[in-house]
Amino acid sequence: MLEVRCSGTPYEIGVTHGKLAKEKVDGSLEFYKQLLWESASMSWEQVLQEATKYVEPLRKIEPRYIEEIRGIADGAGVSFLDILALNVRSEINFGLFSDKATDTVEYPSDGCTSFSVLTDSKSFLCQNWDWRAEQTPNLIVYHISHTGTDIPDISMITEAGIIGKIGFNSNGVGVCLNAIRCRGLDRSKLPVHIALRAAMEAKSRDEAVKHIKSVGVAGGGHLLVSDATGPVSLECTSSWVKELAMDEKGRICHSNHLILDHPDIDEPGWLKDSPARLARMRALTADLQQPTVDRIFEVFKDTEGYPSSINRKQEGECRSQTLFNIIMDLTSKKAQVTFGRPTEYSEQVQLAF
Repeated sequence: MLEVRCSGTPYEIGVTHGKLAKEKVDGSLEFYKQLLWESASMSWEQVLQEATKYVEPLRKIEPRYIEEIRGIADGAGVSFLDILALNVRSEINFGLFSDKATDTVEYPSDGCTSFSVLTDSKSFLCQNWDWRAEQTPNLIVYHISHTGTDIPDISMITEAGIIGKIGFNSNGVGVCLNAIRCRGLDRSKLPVHIALRAAMEAKSRDEAVKHIKSVGVAGGGHLLVSDATGPVSLECTSSWVKELAMDEKGRICHSNHLILDHPDIDEPGWLKDSPARLARMRALTADLQQPTVDRIFEVFKDTEGYPSSINRKQEGECRSQTLFNIIMDLTSKKAQVTFGRPTEYSEQVQLAF
């Protein structure tokens, strides 16, 4: 797995990312050109036009994200809008899906299942990240140091070209993602992948939650944010960000549908397995005594409902697969990342601060 280590100004960070991951950036672009045509019936030229609508809002909220995106584009030898489009791909894919893209088999698949728990001695944040297997070659481990600032260092797993995704920082603040498919966008707010980045730049869970709620998220998504004090679930739509607290056992489990009441949100039926996976994760973790990385990893191997299971397989009618599992021990500021399905993985990487 390619590890990209970057430090310096936002532009310098981006250039390093772009140069080292150029082949993977090109792969991400080719993948999303095809996917967004399928899901949103948009040509790449139309996608780039949509991406332009985020430039000025992002410049107002946090211009250094624009500079990092510009650096990636320059380093990879592609256009600025190409890289910006990758960073708003969730808004297009899950907020601008076409009317024909309503079939749960033929159109956008995801399937991520997340879990967090606070015990007497540990705070764990974990998930299986599921997506089309064709995007596997374009994953990278991205390490960032913001030279000359008080922003914590970051380690995350992301798709090449995208500046925020799933990971944690040197303060022990981590974030996971579940895609939520609901209609509507507010482009004046943070795209979901950049909201993930903003969470990883926070010095605490509470700071991350406060910031994301204050600036809002452009489209649907679920962000599971945690630190050594435990997790908070943020269900996000273009209209609001709502909190779901941990239960009496210190847990939060989530999949790919809104759990909180949302009468004002158009959330068409999507992944019929999402409620089943959520119920299964709750059942598997209900009596998880003294959780450890190994015990949690066993939970994420579960194949009930295969192939549309927690441990997912791109097979038959299931259009996505578990591409990596991450288990973060935020108390110790460590993480185990397993690339591939937990039952047939290709590589494990240990991250630590």
